[in-house]
Amino acid sequence: MKISYQTRGICARRIDIEVENGTVQDVQFIGGCNGNTKGISSLVKGMKVEEVIAKLKDIECGSKGTSCPAQLAKALQDNFT
Repeated sequence: MKISYQTRGICARRIDIEVENGTVQDVQFIGGCNGNTKGISSLVKGMKVEEVIAKLKDIECGSKGTSCPAQLAKALQDNFT
């Protein structure tokens, strides 16, 4: 299943996510810090959705109250759990 998630409160405008059988297959951030978002995408590929959510949900970027990793966790939680 593929979704496009409109982010809130971060530099990246959207996250495109593909999940099959509860496992993250692909993640692409549209906008944001290119190297950081590519790193996040590479690290979560092949991980179970629940594991990604648990590891990333509470990460903050500065005083924003959220982050690219936290928004990815929210997208996964809202759409795949």
